[in-house]
Amino acid sequence: MKKKSAEIQGLLKRGHQHGLEMFGYECKEVSIVWILDFCFSSVGLETVAKGPDEEMMSFEVSYDVQTGQWLSPKQCLACGDVEGKFDALFNRVRAIQKKSGNFDLLLCVGNFFGSTPDAEWKEYKTGVKKAPIQTYVLGANNQETVKYFQDVDGCELAENITYLGRKGVFTGSSGLQIVYLSGTESLNEPVPGYSFSPKDVSSLRTVLCSTPQFKGVDILLTSPWPKYVGNFGNSSGEVDTKKCGSALISSLATGLKPRYHFASLEKTYYERLPYRNHIVLQENAQHATRFIALANVGNPEKKKYLYAFSIVPMKLMDAAELVKQPPDVTENPYRKSGKEASTGKQTPAPEEESACQFFFDLNEKQGRKRSSTGRDSKSSPHPKQPRKPPQPPGPCWFCLASPEVEKHLVVNIGTHCYLALAKGGLSDDHVLILPIGHYQSVVELSAEVVEEVEKYKATLRRFFRSRGKRCVLFERNYKSHHLQLQVIPVPLSSCATDDIKDAFITQAQEQQIELLEIPEHSDIKQIAQPGAAYFYVELDTGEKLFHRIKKNFPLQFGREVLASEAILNIPDKSDWRKCQMSKEEEETLARRFRKDFEPFDFTVDDD
Repeated sequence: MKKKSAEIQGLLKRGHQHGLEMFGYECKEVSIVWILDFCFSSVGLETVAKGPDEEMMSFEVSYDVQTGQWLSPKQCLACGDVEGKFDALFNRVRAIQKKSGNFDLLLCVGNFFGSTPDAEWKEYKTGVKKAPIQTYVLGANNQETVKYFQDVDGCELAENITYLGRKGVFTGSSGLQIVYLSGTESLNEPVPGYSFSPKDVSSLRTVLCSTPQFKGVDILLTSPWPKYVGNFGNSSGEVDTKKCGSALISSLATGLKPRYHFASLEKTYYERLPYRNHIVLQENAQHATRFIALANVGNPEKKKYLYAFSIVPMKLMDAAELVKQPPDVTENPYRKSGKEASTGKQTPAPEEESACQFFFDLNEKQGRKRSSTGRDSKSSPHPKQPRKPPQPPGPCWFCLASPEVEKHLVVNIGTHCYLALAKGGLSDDHVLILPIGHYQSVVELSAEVVEEVEKYKATLRRFFRSRGKRCVLFERNYKSHHLQLQVIPVPLSSCATDDIKDAFITQAQEQQIELLEIPEHSDIKQIAQPGAAYFYVELDTGEKLFHRIKKNFPLQFGREVLASEAILNIPDKSDWRKCQMSKEEEETLARRFRKDFEPFDFTVDDD
């Protein structure tokens, strides 16, 4: 094996260097990187090269020893302030792709729109011209450009040009995880439409950092620089990082530990030396972060505004290889020096509330802050009275107190939620998790309701697993007034989880529905705002697929996929109205489910 590895290392070095030289790149640094080390061995390269046109290029290549195949990393471009110079940018991208091959995506930070006339943009908006690569951009940094970003949740601006949104996480099918935060820092209320607040930063950190498995993210996109980023590093030129930049972004970068962090706005190029995310000899080794600030497109000083790099998603990398430190790594710039750094104390971000102390309710109508225990942050000597569930504006088929509810289908009742057999279910044990109070969607649930929903999900997984089944959950928040979380069991013998995932993705593509994979530990609340229409499916592994509904959406899509030949093979049951039974038959099924579920009933223990 050692001999084989040596042969492959030689192959990688010779082939990789030769390949770069073919495109006119001079290799400055070549090092072997072990990417994966389970079930098979795989090695790769990380190369930093300087191109003939002065862009800085960072490449990763990996090779599977067992299959003899090259593993394809994502080939990416990052760009600074475009400022409305779309032709200049996209012509440059075309030239790079002609010389070096196609890239997968272009990430734009800073000001995408400028003060220039809109004539150039209209050609892209109307389809006369088209971006040569899938382009993702951040939102406005000033009032003048807010008008271009109508949907705070993100939207397509033109063909191949997508606004990511105000804040959130974008995860591609490869597993590459990109966190984005649009706008500039604001500590004032109300927050302008082109700014972010301490609450925005706290919510991002809470969602991503709250699980023990969290290691970091692949890419962080912000427009402002993080304050203090120049500490312990190479010179940042004319930019004084002790005065310029955002302390909130410094805090965000500290928590998220991105492998790459891109920013702009300062009209200059600065590639900081990589910095470590752990305290030497006191904490386990963690991966390093590379911060790159990019200049504005077409600047007369010819400062670099494009950065090309390739990256293997963190989730695919071997843990030992991920934490290998570059030879020029420095201390973390956001830690105070001296004694405080040695004790692990962080430089606090001014006026930012601790992300671990509070969760923020995203329901703007309530706007209440709650402690992480789900109780009010304001203490009281008197026992708290249960909050009355929200009431519907009119008759509702699913509010438990409503006379319209078909109560013979109810099979279990908790404190905040209940289980009911689905009307015209795909199977005899197809159930719904429903809130007792009137909530339209998962993103509007209060903390205590979310906690019980998660209990029901975990319990149902155990219940169905004991019966040789896995369960799939989905929600369609579109043309519905009360949350219905569908839970459909699938026999383990029918198909694997990956088959279910592939079936959803394939049928979505056939119907031109964009299903995005979001991280297992992420919250739908962080992806969708209250009132937004969406569809999401959750697999038994915790993986989630999400679609933001913008116009029309097939109401039976979730059922159609699960009823298809690839999964349950009951295509005639894709419409619930064709599966209805008599009330007596439904009562029989409900009694049977209650009896079978009884050993798993956590509500008995809670009484």
